[in-house]
Amino acid sequence: MSTQNKRYRRPRWHISQFKVKEEAGKVRFHDLFLPIALMRAIQEVGYQYCSPIQAMTLPYSLDGHDCIGKAQTGTGKTAAFLITVITDLLEHKLEEQYAGEPRALILAPTRELALQIEEDARSLTKYSRLKVAAVVGGMDFDKQQKQLTEQRCDILVATPGRLIDFMNRKVVFLDQVEMLVIDEADRMLDMGFIPDIKTIVRATPRTEDRQTLLFSATFSPDILNLTERWTNDPVRVEVEPKVKTSDDVEQHVYLVSADEKYAVLRRIVKQEGADRVMVFANRRDIVRDLSEKLKADGIACQVLSGDVPQNKRVRTLDGFKEGKFSVLVATDVAGRGIHVDGVSHVINFTLPEDAEDYVHRIGRTGRAGKKGVSISFACEDDSFQIPAIEEYIKRKIDLEQLPEHLFKDGVAAPVVEVEEVSVESESVSDTDSVNKPEPASEVEQIAELTATQTVAEVLGEPVGQVTQVVVDETETGPEITVEVFVDEQADDEAKADDASEQESESLPKA
Repeated sequence: MSTQNKRYRRPRWHISQFKVKEEAGKVRFHDLFLPIALMRAIQEVGYQYCSPIQAMTLPYSLDGHDCIGKAQTGTGKTAAFLITVITDLLEHKLEEQYAGEPRALILAPTRELALQIEEDARSLTKYSRLKVAAVVGGMDFDKQQKQLTEQRCDILVATPGRLIDFMNRKVVFLDQVEMLVIDEADRMLDMGFIPDIKTIVRATPRTEDRQTLLFSATFSPDILNLTERWTNDPVRVEVEPKVKTSDDVEQHVYLVSADEKYAVLRRIVKQEGADRVMVFANRRDIVRDLSEKLKADGIACQVLSGDVPQNKRVRTLDGFKEGKFSVLVATDVAGRGIHVDGVSHVINFTLPEDAEDYVHRIGRTGRAGKKGVSISFACEDDSFQIPAIEEYIKRKIDLEQLPEHLFKDGVAAPVVEVEEVSVESESVSDTDSVNKPEPASEVEQIAELTATQTVAEVLGEPVGQVTQVVVDETETGPEITVEVFVDEQADDEAKADDASEQESESLPKA
């Protein structure tokens, strides 16, 4: 056979190419005997050792047991249930399968979380022939319907409302579901989705004929009642970290007034090192107002909130991930389940009303072993939220005064627009002219006088030439000592002139 007729074949991947050393107290994915196609994808996404929720759940779920897991966002539960689902589907192949009949169904409370799960599922099925699809509200219905009708679907990720729409239109059939995953069940309950979930679960096979995995941040009595109906003799796994906030997140809570917040926010996002910033606020109107102000000040930013159309939300998230703009201003719609690599700062412009949302917000930074910074503003309106947050995260929050580069003597440093700055010296950079606060008082102006300036320039009193200015901090305030050089000869001449003027004025007029 000539070399021209030979077909190039990509070298087969072997598990020996994925080396992870054994470590005491850690479970490697190698130890779970997962399918080769899945292990190759796991290596590519950078996983090496199981997180606590994965190490506790996978041995049971891979063995076919139902599981209910208590875990917070960011603990690795998404990978835990995806690895279980993918392994089961790869090891139990079907001879015949029809369009619109998913083998695994994953339910999520929000569109963003569902799309994130879909993205993670595609990454982990990259080297298998499994097909992944997502049906969520607020996006092109016809496009999603076409995806379901023109090809088979192994893993379907869905929000409850849109899934019921497809079920009613006879586009999706759940009678062949082998695995059911319900993620963030507590939030499903809070958002009023439980009636929809009950309708969906009734359309799947009986609990004895399917495997069910349910995850929740809390195990309230209502959640436990639902798990009794939807699961069959489940293994209960609880991962309750002693510290709910990551050690990789440097947390600051600054005491500021409501009027000072924006000026401080702008200084933070302009700092060196603030490469990718997420700013959170509780209301949509606050988010819109902040975005408009930041754009007016030349800062590239976009909005992510409930009133933004879903297709635009997806484009906005993609643009933020790709670095097309540096600041994302969002409500809590982006606080859960959104994974963006490289977020350097999270800023809570307003403290969340729910203490759990504080953890979700700051969890957007300090991910994957990288360091991050969380800054929260505590003003007179929302500082009463702090005790609840402290109780939830099991640690004391230190309230701080703003550092000097953000505050000057406890007063927000004035903001100087670039176009209003007159730079007389070529050695002064634009950054210096923008960031350097103007003296806010006569005291500060006196302290900055040079030896060639006179006090008269500030106070309007011709005293003499300033040779030295000393400012001492005392309990009653700053004490200023000004040394002034007075030309005695000139002073005598001035006094003589004054005397002659007074004498001339006293003479009678002719």
